[in-house]
Amino acid sequence: MPDVCTVTGTVAPSSLGRVLFHEHLLMVLCGPWQSGRLVDRAELHRQQVDAAVAALSGLPALGFGTVVDLSPYGDAGRDPHGENVQLLRQIAEKSGLNVVAGTATYRREFSPQWVIDASIDDLTERFIADARTGIADTGIRAGILGEQPTSEDEITDHDEKGLRAAARAAVATGLALATHTTHGTMALEQVDVVVDEGLDPSRVVIGHMDNHTDLDYVRRVLDRGVCVGFDSVGKQFWDARQPYRIPSANGEFSKRALFRADQVRADWLATLVGEGYRDQIVLSHDLVGAQVPLNPETLGQRGYTYLGTTFTEMLAERGVAADDLDALLCVNPARLLSVN
Repeated sequence: MPDVCTVTGTVAPSSLGRVLFHEHLLMVLCGPWQSGRLVDRAELHRQQVDAAVAALSGLPALGFGTVVDLSPYGDAGRDPHGENVQLLRQIAEKSGLNVVAGTATYRREFSPQWVIDASIDDLTERFIADARTGIADTGIRAGILGEQPTSEDEITDHDEKGLRAAARAAVATGLALATHTTHGTMALEQVDVVVDEGLDPSRVVIGHMDNHTDLDYVRRVLDRGVCVGFDSVGKQFWDARQPYRIPSANGEFSKRALFRADQVRADWLATLVGEGYRDQIVLSHDLVGAQVPLNPETLGQRGYTYLGTTFTEMLAERGVAADDLDALLCVNPARLLSVN
């Protein structure tokens, strides 16, 4: 029988409830995400867990039972010692929600040196071990590959190394693979790479496609047989397109990104559902702490409940039916997360 691997063990797909498919639960706090090294580590961990549990507290009343954490190896993500996933397990136990942990690497500028130095085979072995025996020596197994990224308007050698390794691990383990596109670019090229590694397109989620500027391009991606993530819901008007990393006065970096109005996201989703793409789409916020003060109209006030309240109402106003929402939030995620 198929099951879903969570940080607290395997569960039946039917028990997942609604699913947020792309989040980062240990980045809820703004400060630690940018300067966590300056905080006492034990206190930081306590604050991270408490903040995440509080942020998730409104989800069960909206029918959500599962959150997928797609944090890659690096700052505020997976670590070789397993601290990160042990904190995710605490969040799951205290919140009562299922938490599924991904495993991945990230773009070169955000990667630890061991990732930069690793070969494709090294990363493939790491990902397979994370899925089969657990991340580090925690016994907590990854339930999905991802988010595995590519850069804006290009796939660098570093990007391709990680993407091919993740695809190979997905083939070996049966896990789905979720990607990160930068502003929705290079999606078709991502599909080419993972299919070249033998991965079934139906086991792939191309992420952040709601941030692309051309709906027809999204259709072309969907027509390759993959799923796409409309996973930046609520990220609107908080910043304009600028260089990806901007140094601040104290030498730290802030991420910049381009997002769009949720009215457009809702319009696009209603159109795609009406055109028959309903079974190839998953939803989420991709919320991290740095975005809370930058977007007070949406995520800053409602956090993880925004999608299940305001945004689902917007979809309903556009004719997206209850069974369509069930597909987007329950059926599609459960299918992708299930492994025999």
